Amino acid sequence: MKYVFQFGIVWDHLPQLLAGAWLTIRLSLGAFALGFVIAMLLAFLRTAGPRPFRAGIGAYVEFIRNTPFLVQLFIIYFSLPAIGIRFEATTAALLGMSLNFSGYATEIVRSGIEAVPRSQIEAGYSLGFTRLQIFRHIIVFPALRTVYPALASQFVLLMLGSSIVAAISAEELTAITNTLQSTTFRAFEFYFVATGLYLLMAVGARLLLHAIYWAVFERARPGEWGWSR
Repeated sequence: MKYVFQFGIVWDHLPQLLAGAWLTIRLSLGAFALGFVIAMLLAFLRTAGPRPFRAGIGAYVEFIRNTPFLVQLFIIYFSLPAIGIRFEATTAALLGMSLNFSGYATEIVRSGIEAVPRSQIEAGYSLGFTRLQIFRHIIVFPALRTVYPALASQFVLLMLGSSIVAAISAEELTAITNTLQSTTFRAFEFYFVATGLYLLMAVGARLLLHAIYWAVFERARPGEWGWSR
């Protein structure tokens, strides 16, 4: 039997798909922001904190990086309620994405910190800077400049991986697509359009992140951010 394409039905439901795509973007941005803050703190403690902190953070990173994101998400959404901790689906999705991103970003940021020349750090100590001041004024900018491409790629992976949160009924793009194709029986059309929306979001994010890199790092004048190039 010949399959007859009916993309008109997708057009009729386009507002719902765009609403799902908008939630995908919001979840991704929120998870990136929260996960990045966590990663910066953990990376600092892992490089300059007490030994017990470094060991604990290392265990956290290994757990995040060596267990499936779906399992981590299920722990937050299905397991925590057993001990009285409950989250709405979207909140659980945001929390799960943030923690997952932080596990990878911690190692990325740590590699950038360790790439900062030791001579610059020693110069900071000779000027009487504290560890926190050195981290803030000497390490952060060059470290982020080094690892920015890796963090940008990780953000795109985070956004594409957000489709997994459909498993807990967070109404992002994939969840909306699943619902629409199951009620209209037009799986090809809906998944084809959803794929195109993900492609547009990913390419758009890469272009925007590249523009941010150029504006923040390439145009920075020597001596800015407490660091001379």
